[in-house]
Amino acid sequence: MNKILIVEDDHNLGIMIQDMLGFSGYDVMLSRKPEQTANNIIEHDIKLVLLDKLISGIDGTDVCATIRKTKAISKTPILMMSALSNAREVCLKTGASEFISKPFDMDELISKIELLLKKGEA
Repeated sequence: MNKILIVEDDHNLGIMIQDMLGFSGYDVMLSRKPEQTANNIIEHDIKLVLLDKLISGIDGTDVCATIRKTKAISKTPILMMSALSNAREVCLKTGASEFISKPFDMDELISKIELLLKKGEA
């Protein structure tokens, strides 16, 4: 089973995404501590990260850049999300594999996750 790490500080949104992905058959871990993302990926054999752009005073693009610079996890798919209008380009430029705008449709989110996980198996 593919394990997904959600890094989101909005409690309700994080729980909702965790529940929906769990109902869709994914093993999901929720974190509100972006500074622990790289360690969580390694320790919990994470196959995909769903990362908020702005989380607990930290820019998710910095977390994304750290993942990309860490050899053991640099190829981990990262799906970044944000409600900011100009975030897509910034997130992709920093190394995000894909981007989704908030608010988003859960079917669209699951489709993007499935596509990224399939690419990761290639």
